[in-house]
Amino acid sequence: MTEKQDIATSESTEVQRQASEPKTALLPPVDIFEDAEGITVQADMPGVSKDRLNIQVDESMLLVEGDIHIDMPEGVQSQYADVHANHYRRRFALSSELEMEKIDASLKDGALTVRIPKRAGVRPRKIEVRTE
Repeated sequence: MTEKQDIATSESTEVQRQASEPKTALLPPVDIFEDAEGITVQADMPGVSKDRLNIQVDESMLLVEGDIHIDMPEGVQSQYADVHANHYRRRFALSSELEMEKIDASLKDGALTVRIPKRAGVRPRKIEVRTE
């Protein structure tokens, strides 16, 4: 193997190793609400923009993750930080009563809202009583 191939193999192995290592992640604080129509998950994810946000559903698991990016003014450097992670990640088990295909998400001012409707068959419905 040539030195060039050796370096390429070494770099490839390093990239694979980094990709397989779990990132240190923050658990974003969440509120979960349920109503007759479905559930709403609200997560506080300051510093995450839409293009750095990843929401996936796989079978009965919802994954919410995002990379934090805070713009520093030019010429300013951070001197101290309580939090060293720059990634949010949270997983939720979902009920089969929910319609995974109709998940809706919005992000505003660092607050993520994910709405998951219930299947029509499990939603409560009012029964009209006739009089004869």
